[in-house]
Order: sequence, then C-alpha cells, then structure tokens
Amino acid sequence: MPPDQLVERILRRELLSCAPDTPILEAATIMAEKRCSSIVIVADGRPMGIWTERDALAVDLGSPDAFTKPIASVMSTPIKTISGTTTLGDAGMRFQLEGVRHFVVVDDAGVAIGIVSQSDVILRHGVEHFLVLRTVRSAINRPMVTIPADTDLRNAIAQLRSARTDAAVVLGADSDSHGIVTERDVLRLIAGRKGIPATVGSIASRPLISVRHDDSLLGTRNLLEEKGIRHVGVVDDAGQLLGLLSFSDILSTLQYEYVHRLDEALRERDEALLRSRKDLNLAHKVIEASLDGIMILDSHNRVEFVNPAFTHMTGYAPEEIIGKTPSILKSGRHDDAFYTHMYQTLDKQDYWQGEIWNRRKNGEIYPEWLTINVIRDEDGSVSQYAAIFSDITERKKTEERIKNLAYFDVLTGLPNRRLFLDRLQLAIANAHRHGHLMAIMFLDLDLFKRINDSLGHGVGDQVLVETAARLSHSVREGDTVARLGGDEFTILLPEIEHLEDAAKLAERVIGQVKQPFIIDDHELYITTSIGIGVYPEDGETVETLIKNADTAMYRAKDLGRNSYQMYTPAMNARSFERLTMEASLRHAVTRGEFKLVYQVKVDMDTGRMSGVEALVRWNHPEMGLVSPAVFIPLAEDMGVISDIGEWVLREACKQCKHWHDLGLPPVRIAVNVSALQFRETKVPDVVARALRDTGLPPHFLELELTETVLMQRVDEVVVVLKELRAMGVRISIDDFGTGYSSLSYLKRMPIDALKVDRSFVNDIFDEEDKVTEEGAEIVSTIISLAHNLKLKAIAEGVETPAQAAFLQSKGCDEVQGFLISRPVSGEDLISLFDRDLLPEAQE
Repeated sequence: MPPDQLVERILRRELLSCAPDTPILEAATIMAEKRCSSIVIVADGRPMGIWTERDALAVDLGSPDAFTKPIASVMSTPIKTISGTTTLGDAGMRFQLEGVRHFVVVDDAGVAIGIVSQSDVILRHGVEHFLVLRTVRSAINRPMVTIPADTDLRNAIAQLRSARTDAAVVLGADSDSHGIVTERDVLRLIAGRKGIPATVGSIASRPLISVRHDDSLLGTRNLLEEKGIRHVGVVDDAGQLLGLLSFSDILSTLQYEYVHRLDEALRERDEALLRSRKDLNLAHKVIEASLDGIMILDSHNRVEFVNPAFTHMTGYAPEEIIGKTPSILKSGRHDDAFYTHMYQTLDKQDYWQGEIWNRRKNGEIYPEWLTINVIRDEDGSVSQYAAIFSDITERKKTEERIKNLAYFDVLTGLPNRRLFLDRLQLAIANAHRHGHLMAIMFLDLDLFKRINDSLGHGVGDQVLVETAARLSHSVREGDTVARLGGDEFTILLPEIEHLEDAAKLAERVIGQVKQPFIIDDHELYITTSIGIGVYPEDGETVETLIKNADTAMYRAKDLGRNSYQMYTPAMNARSFERLTMEASLRHAVTRGEFKLVYQVKVDMDTGRMSGVEALVRWNHPEMGLVSPAVFIPLAEDMGVISDIGEWVLREACKQCKHWHDLGLPPVRIAVNVSALQFRETKVPDVVARALRDTGLPPHFLELELTETVLMQRVDEVVVVLKELRAMGVRISIDDFGTGYSSLSYLKRMPIDALKVDRSFVNDIFDEEDKVTEEGAEIVSTIISLAHNLKLKAIAEGVETPAQAAFLQSKGCDEVQGFLISRPVSGEDLISLFDRDLLPEAQE
C-alpha cells in the first residue's frame, strides 16, 4: 500500500450513527448488533458527539430510567474529526497526540462520511515486520485487573471504570476456568435488557484464550483477528497468568512518530517494495529506515549487522564495527556485575531491557534505552542477538533541568530551601553518627526593603547576588550557603570543633556584608543579623535547629541589628506552650478535638467538582485552632501521627459515603498519608478497614503521598502501592518536584497523578503579575511530564484567575485552591456540587 495513502481511501463508510434523541437502550442495541465499539450522534448530517463501549460502563444498570435517557445526554463532545485528505502518517501522529481510538472522517463541508480507527491505520500501513521483532511480553504495559467470579456485577463494572480499562480477568477456581469480561459484554447486557445477573461470573466469556509471553506480537495480532476477539491472556513458561494483552496494547508499541518518519523512507523505496514482497526483504527495509539503532550479533557476541541509525547515533560506520564485539561501545560507567546480570537475564528470559551508558566514536558518553532479544534456531540454541536502542539524552536533560529548577535559586545560583533542608538532614545524621558538632546560621539583611522601595527591584536583586557571592567566599569548602527567599540566607557548617568556630564565621560574615555595595553608581551600605543554632545542644532535628536559629536571629535584630546571637533556651518563650501542646495532642483524638475540612478539586475541562481533599484541623479547647504546620511535625516527633492519620482516613471515607447517600454527584476523596505513617503502619490494612467500616467503594478514595515516601525503600513501596491499586484505590504524588524527583521511580510506581506544588504555582507570576520564565517553565515541564507518563496533572494553591488560565492553557487536568474555595465543612461543601466553579478562569 503506497505510504502517501489518504485516510479517505481506507475509511469505513458504514458510519454507525443515530439521532440525538435516540434512547441509550436503542443505541446500545444497534452497536451490539453491528459489533461496533462506538456510535456517532448526528444532527443535520453533521456529527455532534460519540458514545462508546467505555461510556456504557457509566450506565446505572439498576436504574430503569437510565436506559431511556437520550443518547445526547451522555455522549462525549466535541467529537474528534479528521479530514479525509489527511495522510496516514499524519493520522497516526494525531492518534498518538490526542489519545483516542476513533476519528470521524469528514469532507470539506464538515459532513461525516465514515470512521477510521487506529487499527485501520496500522493494519494497512505495512508494519507487520516491526511486530516480528517484538515479543508479547514487551507489549504488556499496564497492570492486569482481576475480579473474582462471585463479585457483584455492578461492583465489577465499577472496578473496570475505575481502572480505566476495557477488560478484566474473571477468576475461576483454577487457571483453566478463568474467563474475561469486557466493555462489549456490558454493552450487550444493556442491549439485551433481560435482567441484570447477580455476579460478573454470569456474563464472563470462557475459556480465556491465552498465548505465551515469548510469542511474537505479529502472531498474536493474527490470532486476535482470526478469532474475532480483542483480548488474550499472557502466560509464562509455567502456565501462570501474567496479564491481559489487547489489540490496543499491540498498537501502543508502535510509535506513531516512527510510522510518520517511516513514510519518507518508504516513499523513497516504494519502487523496490513493489518489486519484492518477501518477508525478509521487507523486514530489512524496515530496519534500514528505523529511527532506533539496531545491531545484530552472532552467538559469539560479534557484530554482524548495524543499521544507518546505529551509525548516526554512535559515529561508527558498518565496516568499523562489524566483526568486533560491542565492548568497543563501553563507557566505563558500569562494573562487571552490571554486565554479568545482563547476560544472566538474557539466559533466563531471552531478553533484557534497561538504561545503559555507552560511548560514541568521538568519545562522548551518552545514555540509551536498550532492548536485547535472543534469537534461537530450531534446536533451541542461540544463533543471534538483536539489540535495539534509542538515545535518551534529551530525556535525561529534562530530568536534570527539573532538578536544577527545583533545587537552586534562580537569581543567585545558591541552593534553595529544599536543597538546604536536604543537606541539613544529612549533616545531622552524620554528626549523630560521628559524635561531632555542627551549626546552622540564619541571616537576614537589615532594612533591605528600603532598597527595593526606593531604588527598585533591579538594584535589590543585584545586592542579593553580590551578598550571595560574599557569603560564598566567606565559608569553608564543604559548607553550604543557601537562599531561603527574599533577603533571607542560611549557612550550614556540617562539622565544627568548637562553638567559637561558628561565632568567628559570623563575625567574618558581618564584616563582609557591611562593606559598601557599588550598584549602578549607588553606594549602598547593608548590615545583617545572624542567629546561630548548634547541634546537638540547640536541637537534634531539622525543625528544632531551624526554629532555634531563627529565634536567635530575631533576638539579634531586637538587640540593634548588625550582630549575631547564639541560641539560648531562654529565647524560646514558647517552650512551656510546646510541652502543654504535647500533653494535649496525646488525647486530642479521643477527646474529639480534631475535625476535617474539605477543599474542592475542579476539572479544568468542565469547571465542575472532580474531587475533594480532606484536611485535618485541631481545635484546642484553650489555644483555639492550631496550625497543621505546628501540630503535624509535633505529632510525628511524638509518635502519634499514625493514630491521627487513621482517624482522618476513616472520617474522610465516612463523609464521602454520606455525600453519595444524599444523591450528590459522586466524587473522590483525597487523603494525605505522611512518610512516618507509611513506615509505621501497614497502610493497605488501615485503608481496607476504613473502606469496609464506612462502605465507601475503593475507587472513590485517593491517597496522596510525598516523594519522600516513594524514594525510601523503593522495592517495598512498589509492593504496597500495587496492593493498594489492586484494591481500586488511586495514588497521587503530592508536592511533586519538592523532593529529589527521579523519572526512574515514576516508571516503576503504580501511580495515577502528579500534584504541582503550590510554591511552583505561586512562582508562575511575579509581584507585578507578569509571567516569570523560570516559574512558568517548571510548571509546564511537570504537566508535560505527567501527560507523557499518562498521568493526571493536578495543581494546588491556585489563588488567582490568571494562574488558573495559565494552567488551563498548559493542559493541567485539575486545580484546587482559594480561587475555587477555601477549605469548608462537609455540610458547607454540599452547595458546591454540580456547579461551574471556574467562571473567571474559563473566560
């Protein structure tokens, strides 16, 4: 088929359609009879919406009225359309970018003339030989959903919808009795309307047709077509079920960018392809045109073949590498154990996949994503190895850019608060381990605001830059100077011998800062006030040391500025108050002093409520409302955070179930889980108890975890998160970017969403409401990263219409913050249901 083929030549002109007032039951019946996965709603000859098998999962099977609703009331709109004159390469790119399975094809007048699917493009585009090189295992890219056969049917459908999947395995007594339930089964159930079976096992298709994990994708695709099915099970060598594979999974392995670029190569080789259609020749042409580097090795690990992309990426021409071993590409970054593990994996599994650093011919070391497949002959002996790799330099640069933007102050280049806190935590641990002293200094420039007010922020920024340079030149190698924000700086001394060492440095810094600043012909004089906290005398935790050093700094200001003060216990007038608060906090749960308030999350596409975050408040009988920033760290220090966290989880689930019982539109409830609570308790057990006791369906619960949780004991965390996901609970990462973000853990963790931290949202605009390049870039990068990983992007701390409009323009999925609503009680939140909550942001 010519590569410049147009969509209008391959579309299916039998467009399944109906009128807007068609009842859901009638539309479902039409789809079931035609074995079609979607129906287009057409008015006056123009498509206005679409209803699919996935939408059928949202029909309330227990409600008689649900079947008689007009299809227009539940259709998806606006409909995705494509011109019939679009090339197949461009159509492939649009499928990838817009994340849909069907396009309605329209003519120049906008009238619907047919429909085209991903399957139509791929099946008619000559990529079968690409599938020969891929195994079934390589296409399993999402967790398998399993449902016991005795599960209530409505609950099973809810699990399908929550997992955003089109099929689930229905578990039988043994592997031979497993079945499958799909979106199409639900559609047929609606169309038949002969009564709703009690369990999902009643409608499951059996037996579950399966293939081996090492079968080729081409053979599996042909099996799907031959059987007229859309899913098969995947089993390992022992016959154990590994997952489900669908036609969509196979298609997702074909990079549409590759197909688009392949158009050019195939167009140039069209005459050669017409002369020969032999499989081996076609495979050779595909490999030649591949954007991935391909290297074929013999059984003795000598190079037999490389493609042009290999030469482009490594710099080695075929004659320079053929006959040699790939050790010529080694970067030296990996030890022998790394390669030993690689070949052991190849021996056991016949494939290896992972990130590796190699060296180009010019000596440049670069990262690549490498897949190696073992090719065996008829007697099972290794005949060849096929290595396919892509250059991931840009992805690694993006990862590094996120880190730099998140951990260093843009103006001065110094570490920011986040990096300072991380280094302080490490310094405390090291001082504790080796029994030496360490100190921190808090610095504030005296009367700095007068410079900004009188000479402008430009001059003020130059003063800050020069101050940062003077501080950096004053400290020793190994010390850290950081800017916390504004005119506040800190200095970390990870090891000192005597208290006098910190005092001497403070005197030196004061002397450096008070030297005149020459800025734009202005001679300026600045002084600084310094507070010093020493470990372990003035505190043994990050929070305590910071608080005490900050207290000492304000004492220095009170005593006339341009001086330093060592912390003394007498400075902390709140010591007794803390002791009182500790005693009260131990009994706050049993005394009913905690309450929950709720902050709305809004869907940026609809402006309607999409979820709610539960926030805990402590109403002390004498001190009144105590800030969570005060009592949460205190609760963690005291070891009572897990009890509070379990109470919050239970109350939040109870409130969400209450809203559902009132008949309000169902929403998810989000609950924060602290790092300490995650370590101390078996979170899946706590969650299961809360859901069981309150009756809240699992898919309406979302747990928000910080990156600190995810980065500690990664293998154990993955197991826990998979257990939670198997229950149906959603997982999101809170305050994303404020920890040491790593794209590698994002790929391993079964998560659903990234939350953009409020500090990043606040930095989008400066004090003059102008977009800041650095702040906007961080937010845009995180949103793009989330979408590339097929995760939701949620922004918190949105307070202005301008912020909301910016986030909406960048494709952010959900927002929350004071612009929408301040945290309110469960009863007050009722008035916010089913309302447009973003009128200004949507103008």
